[in-house]
Amino acid sequence: MSKVAVFFQSEPPPAIDGIKKPFKPGGYSDSGADIAYALKESGQFVATPVAFPEPQNDKDWVFPDSESGFAKAYEAGARVFWLNTVLYVGHPVEKIKYPDVKFVGQLPADVQKADDKFATNKLLRERGLPVAFSEVIKLENWQSLNLTAPMMIKPIRGRGSQGVEVVKESPALKALVEKWKASGEFGDAFMAEEFLPGDEITITVMPAGTYRVQGENVVKDTPWALPPVRRVNHVEGVAPYNGVVAVTSNSVLLSPVEAQEAAIHSAVQACERAGTLLEIHAPIRIDCRQNSDGKYLIFDLNMKPNMTGPGRPGRDNQDSLSAIAARGIGWDFKDLLLAMLEQAFKMVVSSQGYLRK
Repeated sequence: MSKVAVFFQSEPPPAIDGIKKPFKPGGYSDSGADIAYALKESGQFVATPVAFPEPQNDKDWVFPDSESGFAKAYEAGARVFWLNTVLYVGHPVEKIKYPDVKFVGQLPADVQKADDKFATNKLLRERGLPVAFSEVIKLENWQSLNLTAPMMIKPIRGRGSQGVEVVKESPALKALVEKWKASGEFGDAFMAEEFLPGDEITITVMPAGTYRVQGENVVKDTPWALPPVRRVNHVEGVAPYNGVVAVTSNSVLLSPVEAQEAAIHSAVQACERAGTLLEIHAPIRIDCRQNSDGKYLIFDLNMKPNMTGPGRPGRDNQDSLSAIAARGIGWDFKDLLLAMLEQAFKMVVSSQGYLRK
């Protein structure tokens, strides 16, 4: 059994073509600590930056995703690096050369591409998947947007629903643009997406691999979906950011009967195909919402879904959407993490200097 080290985001990611991905305070150290704690409680060997980590102290459980952080984890005996962080081309993980280390997470180059939500949705649409229409507008050219109906205004490299708003008229759009300009948080452009008025579901897609499901080993040759989760209690048309409202208060696991409804089943199949197209190596989460005809359209794909979960004191209400979905096949939070750990893989540096599987 290899020792595992979990890493958090220690620095903001660089702007890419003028677009920024906002830095989460704490750098996902909260979910990283949940992961490390749960793995240790499951009997796994877990490397930590301090000898006796306190359950309530996030940073006691996770290493920074820096060259020194990776080196410290390796020296502590870790041979599985769990990348609970934002990856990109040039990330420090691409500089390490440990031939005996496996990774849990995505490939940096894949994340950088897919984190561009407009480009990803365009790719999926071109491959025949049902995706909401969107366009990219420079902040300085916001008046070029033909606002004839409500639209979702969102960051191009956003984090969940942070910064997402429904805009119905030009004065509101102007105010939002001015706010973005003043903060500089999201870069110099935004994504304008058609507003979908119907039911919203989110689907976690697991990578291909061998899994333990309800007492049996199951081989999945292609990416596969956990049961869908319905989002409820939207605020002004948007599911609240999980850093503000716990998803346990606005998310419901669908029953097997509900999940087999034709429209939902089609959405699940589309999300599984998206996972195949993106060649995922770890779970992703895809948000879908019904249009006026009742068809579910993909509107947001997350390469690093939130992975908080219960276990540590005071964290009982911190289930993530993926953890809620996992319960639909009989997995608790620990089972989900162990399933992810089983998919750990080795990466090598390609001729272009990028990490590849």
